[in-house]
Amino acid sequence: MKKYCGIILMSALALSGLAAHAQKDPDVGGAAMYPTKNIVENAVNSKDHTTLVAAVKAAGLVDTLEGAGPFTVFAPTNEAFAKLPAGTVDTLLKPENKDQLVKILTYHVVAGHMTTMDLKRKIKMDGDKTVLKTVEGGTLTATMEGGKIVLTDEKGGTATITIANVIQSNGVIQVVDNVLMPN
Repeated sequence: MKKYCGIILMSALALSGLAAHAQKDPDVGGAAMYPTKNIVENAVNSKDHTTLVAAVKAAGLVDTLEGAGPFTVFAPTNEAFAKLPAGTVDTLLKPENKDQLVKILTYHVVAGHMTTMDLKRKIKMDGDKTVLKTVEGGTLTATMEGGKIVLTDEKGGTATITIANVIQSNGVIQVVDNVLMPN
């Protein structure tokens, strides 16, 4: 009888864990983000990331971000892109500026699957800040400020993670409030 009750209890805990996980799929830009979909499949549904999606398409990075990964993408919102000087986004989306656009977008990507828990652990282990190598080849410095993770780019600009741990089949999206710039 004890063994039978234990099996029932374990089954109930497993099912409640599945239900809890199902409820954790965050909404980003008014759309549910599903961990069974890849970065691009989820991002195209976010109304807060239409500029990022257009930029990824213009840069020819769709196939890469649909690939196996894993990738951690620090994904600027439309509002983040709107903070750039007037005309910047339109200029970057022109075919003749594709190399610059690729450089900026890949600067927002780190190889591997990094949750905020992973980032906080690295920040603590490395002495209050950690340096992340981007796919572009540059670095981002992650620190904690007021309980939030802040990324500092090579030019001294900062972005704060506003929606954390949007788990994807090929990585994780960390939504940020500013566009980060490489050197």
